[in-house]
Amino acid sequence: MLLTAWSAASKSRKRHKYRNLLRLGVISTSFTQPPSVNLGMWMSLLLLSGVLSLLSSYANAGNNGLALTPQMGWNTWNHFGCDISEATILNSAKAMIANNLPQLGYNYVLMDDCWQAPARDPTTGAPVADPQKFPNGIKDLSDQIHNMSLKFGIYSSAGVYTCGGKFGSLGFETIDAQTYAEWGVDYLKYDNCYNEGLAGTPRISFERYANMSRALNATGRPILYSMCNWGEDGPWNFASTIANSWRISGDIYDNFDRYDDRCPCTSMLDCKLAGFHCAMARIIDFAAPLGQKAHQGAWNDLDMLEVGNGGMTFDEYVTHFSFWSILKSPLILGNDITNMTEETLSIITNKAVIALNQDPAGSPASRIWKVPLKGGGDISLWTGSLVNSQWVIAVLNTSPKTVSWDIEFSDVFIDYGKSAQQDSWVLTDLWQKDDSGNWGKNLGTFKGKVKGVKVAAHQTKLWLAVPASMVKRDIQEL
Repeated sequence: MLLTAWSAASKSRKRHKYRNLLRLGVISTSFTQPPSVNLGMWMSLLLLSGVLSLLSSYANAGNNGLALTPQMGWNTWNHFGCDISEATILNSAKAMIANNLPQLGYNYVLMDDCWQAPARDPTTGAPVADPQKFPNGIKDLSDQIHNMSLKFGIYSSAGVYTCGGKFGSLGFETIDAQTYAEWGVDYLKYDNCYNEGLAGTPRISFERYANMSRALNATGRPILYSMCNWGEDGPWNFASTIANSWRISGDIYDNFDRYDDRCPCTSMLDCKLAGFHCAMARIIDFAAPLGQKAHQGAWNDLDMLEVGNGGMTFDEYVTHFSFWSILKSPLILGNDITNMTEETLSIITNKAVIALNQDPAGSPASRIWKVPLKGGGDISLWTGSLVNSQWVIAVLNTSPKTVSWDIEFSDVFIDYGKSAQQDSWVLTDLWQKDDSGNWGKNLGTFKGKVKGVKVAAHQTKLWLAVPASMVKRDIQEL
């Protein structure tokens, strides 16, 4: 019945309808250089900070040393759903290279659900790939991906079936992990469908997901472990010792802020039904209090990116990419990268914004305040610390109208005392380009506040803030 349902909805733009039906059965890198800063000194400081930071965190990175900055790559599901094959994966990998995405950090090629044969190997119980979709097998596919200097990822579920109705890994963790290692898998996305009711408390969910974590580690192969339990049982409280990332909510869909009863919770802290069809801005709200739980090697996953799938405007996709970056979510593309517009490419290749995501400090931005606006929506201020005394500042307008607002440094640096609040700061707009065509336009030096910031409907202003004293010191050393 599940396969019949998929055949009836095989077109990629119907993938969410299909997943909705399935879930009903589940009762349960480079930094933007600040203006006038000595480039050599900038890069030397960045390199030193990064090396020291990564070394200090290596032993705590989910016990596997991976994802010391949020992982980046591409996944089949958001655009292709179950309609995948060897050609789908290889053509997308080639498109990644043709668009120079690996140079920006997009290194993982991730094959999501529906790669499986109808049943496991009847003798060994090992997972088997669909011979029609993957006639040369997964090992051959993995080898081809590796020959492109990319990494290869696979999907399963901590249940008896996957969300696509294929065989799951519950009770088969050891043989599955061993087989993935033999295939040369570098990444496992591990879902939560058909989990036999093994949820309801953090301890129960921990044990179910820890079984696969132990099995992966026992293979001796470094395999990034991406938990996808939709925020059930608060994975931010238990997953950091067993996984490199964990989903915080129900599945995203390609819409800015529409409420959907299938994503019923207003907060994930005590959510009893994570659901799916969660609009992008709602996931930002869900993530707001959770940044404190993320750190190097262990990240809140806000779900795959929808940039380029057509359901949002340019400004909305800019907001999407900006917040996934500053909240230190994995940046996993979910569009058809073999057929991208220049607009889409410009968003996902913004080096300055990617640098925020990959900042070695690994500190997610925090929401300082959120103010409701007449006519619906709100305006909010977010700030986060970066290496070398830098900061990111984001102003988000979810309302349907342009808003003008004063941004007070007493708010921006509320946790860092009067010295920072009263300092002068050089601001760079990371979604504008400088005279050389590089992302990051100098807005000037500001003290005390930035007056009358105009933020259009569903737009985000994203700034890099550097102490003016640091800029002056670098100028003197030129």
